[in-house]
Amino acid sequence: MTTGTDGMTRRGFVGGVAAGVAAGLATAQALAQAAAQTPSAPLGPVWDEFDAVDATGLADLVRRRKVAPRELLDRTIARIERLDPVINAVPLRHFQSARDSLAKLDPAAPFAGVPFLLKDLGLALAGTETTSGSRFFAGNVADHDGELVKRFRRAGLVFVGKGASPELGLTTTTESALHGATRNPWSLGRIAGGSSGGSAAAVAAGLVPIAHASDGGGSIRIPAACCGLFGLKPSRGRVPFPVRRYEGWAGLSTHFAVTRSVRDAARLLDAVAGPEAGATVLEAPAPGTFAAALQGRQRPLRIARLRAPLSGTPVDPECERTVDLAAELCRKLGHTVVDATPAVDFKAYNAAFGTILAASILSVIKAREAQLGRACTEADVEPVTWYIAQSGRQVDALAYIAAREACEQAARQMAAFHESHDLLLSPTLAQPPVELGRLGLSPKDFRQYAVEVSVFSPYTSLANVTGQPAMSVPLRQDASGLPSAAMFFAPYAAEGRLLALAAALEREAPWIGRRPGFKAG
Repeated sequence: MTTGTDGMTRRGFVGGVAAGVAAGLATAQALAQAAAQTPSAPLGPVWDEFDAVDATGLADLVRRRKVAPRELLDRTIARIERLDPVINAVPLRHFQSARDSLAKLDPAAPFAGVPFLLKDLGLALAGTETTSGSRFFAGNVADHDGELVKRFRRAGLVFVGKGASPELGLTTTTESALHGATRNPWSLGRIAGGSSGGSAAAVAAGLVPIAHASDGGGSIRIPAACCGLFGLKPSRGRVPFPVRRYEGWAGLSTHFAVTRSVRDAARLLDAVAGPEAGATVLEAPAPGTFAAALQGRQRPLRIARLRAPLSGTPVDPECERTVDLAAELCRKLGHTVVDATPAVDFKAYNAAFGTILAASILSVIKAREAQLGRACTEADVEPVTWYIAQSGRQVDALAYIAAREACEQAARQMAAFHESHDLLLSPTLAQPPVELGRLGLSPKDFRQYAVEVSVFSPYTSLANVTGQPAMSVPLRQDASGLPSAAMFFAPYAAEGRLLALAAALEREAPWIGRRPGFKAG
């Protein structure tokens, strides 16, 4: 999801979306009513001894025969059946196929027997439905496994279901007319982030220890920040796509995971990274393994701190305090932190993002129309989705080429910035997780929606435009007890640099022991 409102089309986002108020009002009222019905029944004891162990640790227990994959799967299914009615993170469940897959596990795989969620967006798992959070895509059953799905399977992961997504991944919360609202386990009345909110909420709630996520404008990092998890967006081309099609959102989108620990992310990246046959974006080579990058002492880095979003929107003091902590910890680790702002034209790259997004969403909907043999109507999708798709009809070839050129210019500008700065530091979000019902795709007040979506997450989409890696690190809880995260950007292909710093931060300010309380607030 793009994080600003400038230049989505020549007509302008706010004015165009405002025209759809009447169309979206009934759906918005229903979603707002559902979001207001926060579960309040006592859960009783939630956590057990396995919650202190990350995915790497669980795989090690399986390898040493301290626990059987069947036991982990049974525990996961029981957790989902008990807790998912509270958080609504797993709308699609594949329990029987998960049980069947245990007979084919490779005991030498790095995550053999570890339960795992796929995201309900942009992937193919043979014989299963991927709805993309949309009524128009319901019943979309794959006839093959995508390449990334194959690699997850070869890594030993056991697919127990799919985590919720907003419609076509188009916003920073996981609320949809099809599946309802996914709740943040830290505070059930607040968002889990989007668009990988189902995956993040499930990992935070202990349903699974690790889950697939994708990121077209921040959709790994935003829910990771909302739910207190580690979220790494890899470089463009580092990880293959899980469907047979042109790269998502013209290269803005990439796939990976949300994790509880840094080592889980490093080991999983080692397992799935690498180009697939026919890829037009080649993976940049990494020195050694990503897991090896976590070992030893990192050389001193020069880190630039971004004091204000390039969009100029305000930042909540709680988010600023998190960056203060990140800077303090980095200095303690021997790094230099200076204030600096990259010379990147926000309006230009944000307008380019909007152009590419609109054209890409229209393309996805046209492909679904061909599958179904009928046209998509306004009643088939949510109001903001409909508007974006219709905006795609206004994108001609010259506008699309200009948008791609603007993205490449931003990438060159960031590469120049990184010649003198090893990393860029900012908040992940400009606000703590907001209340449910404010950022969904069927808003009551479209003008207010356009404002709120532009100020909630003004930082993340830069890395999607440039293709560089970025990570969200859950360093603290704010005054209300909600997770709060800092984000680091690295030069293209420098995931190892990010992971090494993340591992050091994790040692200084460990987060894996923090557990949500499922508060009704």
